[in-house]
Amino acid sequence: MSRIEKMSILGVRSFGVEDKDKQIITFFNPLTILVGPNGAGKTTIIECLKYICTGDFPPGTKGKTFVHDPKVANETDVRAQIRLQFRDVNGELIAVQRSMVCTQKGKTPEFKTLESVITRTKHGEKVSLSSKCAEIDREMISALGVSKSVLNNVIFCHQEESNWPLSEGKALKQKFDEIFSATRYIKALEALRQVRLKQSLKVKECQTELKYLKQNKEKAQEIQDHLSSREALLAASKENVMSIENQLEPLKTSLAVVEQNLTKLMRLDNDVKALESRKRQMEKDNQDLQQKIEQVFQGTDEQLMDRYQNHQRIVKEKEKRLLDCKRDLDRATKECQRFNSEKSELLIERVCLLPQFFKIYVTFSFRGGRLQLQADRHQEHIVTRDSLIQSLAAQLELDGFERAPLTERHIASFCRLVKDRQERDTEAADHVMREFAQKEAMKQKQVDQIRDKKTGLESTIDLKSDIQKKKQAELKNVKCELQQLEGFSDRISELDEEIGKMEHELEKAERSINAETLEQEVQTLQNEKINLDKALRRLDQEMEQLNLHTTTITQMEMLKKDKAEKEDQIRKVKSRHSEELTSLLGYFPNRKQLEDWLHGKNKKINQTRDTLANLNKQLASVEYDKTYASNELKKKEAQLSYHEAKLFDVCGSQDFDGDLSRLQDEIEKSSKQRAVLAGATAVYSQFITQLTEENQSCPVCQRVFQTEAELQDVISDLQSKLRLAPDKLKSTESELKRKEKKRDEMMSLKPLRRTVVELQDKEIPDLRNKIQNANRDLTGLKGEIEEQESLLQTALSEEEGAKAHLQDITLMERYQIDIRDAERKIAQQEAKLLGVDLSRTVLQVSQEKQEKKHLWDTITGKIELNQKLKQDQQSQIQQLKSTLNELKAEKLQMVSSMQRRRQLEEQTVELTTEVQSLCREIKEAKEQVLPLDAMLDKLQQEKEELVNKRTASNKETQEKMNGINEKVKDINKYMKEIENYIQEGKEDYRKQKQFELDEVNSQLAACEKQKEKINKEMEMTRQDIDTQKIQERWLEDNLTLRKRNDELKEVEDNIKQLMKEMGEMKVPQMKSEQKHLEEKIESLKRNHHIALGRQHGFEEEIVRFRKELREPQFKDAEEKYRDMMIVMRTTELVNKDLDLYYKALDKAIMTFHSIKMEEINKIIRDLWRSIYRGQDIEYIEIRSDVDENVSATDKRRNYNYRVVMVKGDTALDMRGRCSAGQKVLASLIIRLALAETFCLNCGILALDEPTTNLDRENIESLAHALVEIIKSRLHQRNFQLLVITHDEDFVELLGRSEYVETFYRIKKNIDQCSEIMKCSVSSLGSCVH
Repeated sequence: MSRIEKMSILGVRSFGVEDKDKQIITFFNPLTILVGPNGAGKTTIIECLKYICTGDFPPGTKGKTFVHDPKVANETDVRAQIRLQFRDVNGELIAVQRSMVCTQKGKTPEFKTLESVITRTKHGEKVSLSSKCAEIDREMISALGVSKSVLNNVIFCHQEESNWPLSEGKALKQKFDEIFSATRYIKALEALRQVRLKQSLKVKECQTELKYLKQNKEKAQEIQDHLSSREALLAASKENVMSIENQLEPLKTSLAVVEQNLTKLMRLDNDVKALESRKRQMEKDNQDLQQKIEQVFQGTDEQLMDRYQNHQRIVKEKEKRLLDCKRDLDRATKECQRFNSEKSELLIERVCLLPQFFKIYVTFSFRGGRLQLQADRHQEHIVTRDSLIQSLAAQLELDGFERAPLTERHIASFCRLVKDRQERDTEAADHVMREFAQKEAMKQKQVDQIRDKKTGLESTIDLKSDIQKKKQAELKNVKCELQQLEGFSDRISELDEEIGKMEHELEKAERSINAETLEQEVQTLQNEKINLDKALRRLDQEMEQLNLHTTTITQMEMLKKDKAEKEDQIRKVKSRHSEELTSLLGYFPNRKQLEDWLHGKNKKINQTRDTLANLNKQLASVEYDKTYASNELKKKEAQLSYHEAKLFDVCGSQDFDGDLSRLQDEIEKSSKQRAVLAGATAVYSQFITQLTEENQSCPVCQRVFQTEAELQDVISDLQSKLRLAPDKLKSTESELKRKEKKRDEMMSLKPLRRTVVELQDKEIPDLRNKIQNANRDLTGLKGEIEEQESLLQTALSEEEGAKAHLQDITLMERYQIDIRDAERKIAQQEAKLLGVDLSRTVLQVSQEKQEKKHLWDTITGKIELNQKLKQDQQSQIQQLKSTLNELKAEKLQMVSSMQRRRQLEEQTVELTTEVQSLCREIKEAKEQVLPLDAMLDKLQQEKEELVNKRTASNKETQEKMNGINEKVKDINKYMKEIENYIQEGKEDYRKQKQFELDEVNSQLAACEKQKEKINKEMEMTRQDIDTQKIQERWLEDNLTLRKRNDELKEVEDNIKQLMKEMGEMKVPQMKSEQKHLEEKIESLKRNHHIALGRQHGFEEEIVRFRKELREPQFKDAEEKYRDMMIVMRTTELVNKDLDLYYKALDKAIMTFHSIKMEEINKIIRDLWRSIYRGQDIEYIEIRSDVDENVSATDKRRNYNYRVVMVKGDTALDMRGRCSAGQKVLASLIIRLALAETFCLNCGILALDEPTTNLDRENIESLAHALVEIIKSRLHQRNFQLLVITHDEDFVELLGRSEYVETFYRIKKNIDQCSEIMKCSVSSLGSCVH
């Protein structure tokens, strides 16, 4: 367990910054007390402990107010240092140091933390680790063994936050959630829930997909069967085609040679015609192009090409520059948008930002001069505010504010008038801006109209250019068509011969057809195919039934296997736990019985714990009574000894009464003797006189002296006695005075004697009897406590053992449920198999199906072959008819085409006229575009002038309004400073935002100028590009003209060469040979086409089937189905496991939470009953209400915490109902309970001013409870309680215990710096260093 040993403080808060001001405090076990007046620096001790352990500053502090103020220290830099020596959870010695520096720059101090160092002592060597290499906060939390939230909220809770247990619900929930440290488990629960939802969706998707995958698998099998049959028919058809092709090959070769020559001849003829037509067209195009070009280039081709390339390069550079300008414009636009956004945010922030103030910590180091200075400054603020108001009122022409000082009514009236004036100015500025916006919109509308008109003209030019091109192309086509119509008269006569020949062949083919025989064969084969279809359907049904039952059998076997595994698991669980559970309960229970037993056992444990707590409470009370009696006995015995010693010093013996009576007798004797001696001088003188002058007889007895000598002897004797009488009188008087003084002293000690007698006879014997009775009670209570603890340990061990078995028992019951479910499913599967004939296997049925399928394919092939043969005959006749119709149609078309020649010639004239008209319209549109550009530039310039005027007007208005706003802000600032006498505003923050706003405005203006510059440059570049495009078209036309002239020469040379080749060929012989070869080839081709048609049909079907099989839904359909089934099953199993894990973790969190809350509430109840002396509240506790509106797997439970006070059966929320003292006491007790529960590895607890708002009785009971807590935690070697208070009576109450001998007193020295002094508890007024 960790504990703290020493801490040194330098330069923190009111602790001095010099080395001599360093304060060191050593923490005692088990109790360390710090006493001092308000402002001495007591709370700073806890703040330093919290900062060095967690790195967190006190609430409301950002660091610079945590360090000693540089202005108070008269220093520019103030360094603060906190060092702590402690032992970690393993008992190893650790030293940690944190340093800070605060620099005064101007009005605002700057704060920063310096390097922190943590040093460990291992095997006698020191190992240091700095904050550069490790995270010191995490190292400290690990070393102390508690979480950061426990350190902040329980162990080192600041005085300002000490009442957090009675804060609002949301804040309280956040605190308890942090203290319980269940965040990572909550995240794990959420992760499990999300994964489970995803897996559930995945299962549903798999189920849906399996349905379609099964259909795809069956469809793919059907397609595969069709594919196999078509491949067999295709092989037979290919053999037939090969034989026909072998006969056709030599004939085609001969015909190809003849046709090649004829084709060459026709090609030469066509080429000549085409070249002549092209020549005419080129000559016309060249004339048109030459007319279009205003000026023909006179240089060489190389010069023209160089000029064209240079021109293209210039155009590309211009276009590239235009693109760069566009990118720059986009970039500038984005910058403007960004600056506008920043400007809007700054304006909103400047308007909405309210002055914020830092809290000034009042210390006792400031003397009266500073307060007077603040009062003077306050008066200066009032005068400044009034002068500002008068100035602004004069500026705004507001009456009634000329005389100072101004009252609150004047100020309120002024604020209202200024606000109204600002609203009117804002409305007027908005009105002006709207007028400018309307004018800009009108100009923009005119610009848009001009642009639209220009765009319309340009689009008209483009459209008419396209129409011109289309008309020219149409004219070209018409001319070509006219050229083609020139040779149609010869072709008509050839078509008449071909039509007669085709009619003869058609008549011959119709006579050779045998359709009825083929129809009878097909009908017979169709009947056989129908019978085979029925047999195949029967086999499919049988196969489907066998597959279904096979699945059922497989499922039933899997269920039986699963059932056997579950039964084996149940046997293992029973064998593992049977002996222990039977010994505990007397029988082997189910889950409900075990939970009931656990509930009863838990109830019994709680009763035992309550009994034990009562006994411990009685034991503590008896021990306290015994301790108190022992202390009182010691005090009484010491008092008796002191009194007896005092009596002995005065009397000289212990017989006070005898000594006093003897002393009285002696005083009487001495008094008599003094009286005798006082009268003896006169008596002796008288006697001597009488004896000398009168008769010589004795003056007393009248005896006559016989002789003179005898008389002289008597006289001399009397004279000697007379001489000694004064000395004897003096000695007798002094002795009498001494004895009378002793008598007086003894008389004053008579009450003391009575006290001694009372102590000896009554008080001390009574205390001894009380201690004996307490010892007897202690012995009995300890025996009972040991007995109860033994019973509690036995019950706890039994409960723990039963809880360890509960999970397996729950698992066993789930297995039993699964077994019953499996038995039900097995029965269902067995019911499905009732009455099923399983004599034939799937393999046998499949073989028979394949045989039938093969026979079905053969018959289908024959049917298709006959149908194909019949179809081929019909298609041959149809083809002949089609060819005949085509020839007739071609003849009619040629006749009609000859009639259309005149129409084409008229159309040529019309198209030529339209093209010329379009050229004129394009030229006129281009002339109209030029003045629009100048008008557009003028309108854009006028628009820019309007924008500049609007900007200037807006700037002037804004400056005027900003001036008024600034003055209003100054007035508000002084008003705020007057209201908050000791606070300062964040004017620097506003100035910074104003500076940022000005900077953004300047950047925005620069950006707008950049945009304007880029727009002008882009416009100029576009104009240059348009100019260059015209020049480029002129160069391209010159290039085209020269290229066409070259092509024209080449065409003329080609025509001459082709005419020469045509004169060398023999045409009639080649046509005769061609006709003979064509007749032979035609006969073979018909047969070849029939065979190829059949083959192509098969190939198309095969390709279609293969394509279907390659489709995503049929490709690997069976494997996809199997894989998806596996995925679905495994995902379902995973989902079940996730559900189990979620419930187990959620239950574990709930159990942990309930156990901890029960422990905390038990401690709170005991502490409240032992401390609180009121009768209105029996006890308090923390209620954690669980939100049960949602299921555990959908959303985890939420706990809503609240502190309630209980009286009888009524529980009320303490928040808002309890007094200040009850609030302090409740918060203190809750912290003590949390420390007892969560600080298992750290026995440290700091209490800052625990007696705040408590009455005397509750303070005494709190002191008694703290002593009892210390006594109960004595066995914990590292338990440390740190109490900070200014109540010396409370310290005296704690000092009566045997656990504290000294305490620390904190006060301020002459330099107003905090000092820590060690003092003795026995005398709170004296201090020992």
